[in-house]
Amino acid sequence: MEWLWITLGILLVVTGIAGSLLPLLPGPPIAFLGLWLQQLRSPHPFNSKFLVIWLIIVLLILVLDYLIPIWGTKRYGGTRYGIWGCTLGFLAAFWIGPWGVILGPFAGAFLGEMIAKNDSRHALKAAWGSFVGFLFGSLLKLVACSTMLYYIIASI
Repeated sequence: MEWLWITLGILLVVTGIAGSLLPLLPGPPIAFLGLWLQQLRSPHPFNSKFLVIWLIIVLLILVLDYLIPIWGTKRYGGTRYGIWGCTLGFLAAFWIGPWGVILGPFAGAFLGEMIAKNDSRHALKAAWGSFVGFLFGSLLKLVACSTMLYYIIASI
């Protein structure tokens, strides 16, 4: 029975890794479920403190995943209009699918900057910042999920 939990846990973490790259699949929570599932093994491979710390990390990553593209827009010279555009672009395009999550903040930041009467070069720079933020958030999720996979494999 122990190998069933190990196999399911690894499958969930691998799905979480895929979710780190596919915008609509919540990678870190799925990977955390795989890590938590290991507690059904005997003896328990992880203590409660370890799991609570990982839960906090996963929740923090979930929040940061939405905030980092906004920060990227601001960091690359975006104004309040670009930041609002990035946020609204994400919310509007989230429902479209994976490409919407990638392109929505980019298009929103670009349109927001254009509404603010900035030239297209400045608007494109701010939109690029939202894309860089998206990539950084994806990298953060990928590192967290890969680390969870490492812990499961090391616990075998």
